[in-house]
Amino acid sequence: MRKKEKQLLTKVVIIAIVVGLLAGGLGAFTAEKLITESSDDLIKEFYDVETATHVSPHGLRKHMGEDPNVVIVDLRSQEEYEEEHIITAINVPAYKDRDHSDYGAVERIVSEFKTMQVANPNAEFIVYCYSTPCMTGKKVGKMLADHGIYVKHLGIGWNEWRYHWETWNHHHEWELTDVMNYVVSGPDPGELEGVTKKEVCPIEGGLGC
Repeated sequence: MRKKEKQLLTKVVIIAIVVGLLAGGLGAFTAEKLITESSDDLIKEFYDVETATHVSPHGLRKHMGEDPNVVIVDLRSQEEYEEEHIITAINVPAYKDRDHSDYGAVERIVSEFKTMQVANPNAEFIVYCYSTPCMTGKKVGKMLADHGIYVKHLGIGWNEWRYHWETWNHHHEWELTDVMNYVVSGPDPGELEGVTKKEVCPIEGGLGC
């Protein structure tokens, strides 16, 4: 191979290496930027979903009975509902009894929600089940969404509402509120009566209590 040809070949190889390094660096930079943007988007999406679907139990308790369009729905079995439930809550059982689920009763569950929706087109349904990690609310929520009905989830379940009052109410409210004013027994939703709202929350607006 002649000297000039060798020099030309060497230049071509060097140029190829430089171009490869530049392309690789640019690709890595672009990929890193996309990953960063994707992470930010995922964080935003997470909070969008959380705030769109979850309801603060503290906020619900404070303003209970003020908005007739807020409909609380207990998804536990009928027998458990009749023993005790959150006052004003309606029962649409996703359980046959306390030990057996009834997720297959899609037609019945959807029909009951549709009936309530027809009766009150502006209804905002807030569902709850047994406890915070309970999946019943999410499964029923997905079931309803598949049929064009969209519900929100109470941030806690029955167990926390009834037996762990102090975990989700503010410390200064522990002596000012009584859980028994917010639960009722029997087949009817019950009416919120005789509750003296002595507590005062200094934080107002959407970021309030």
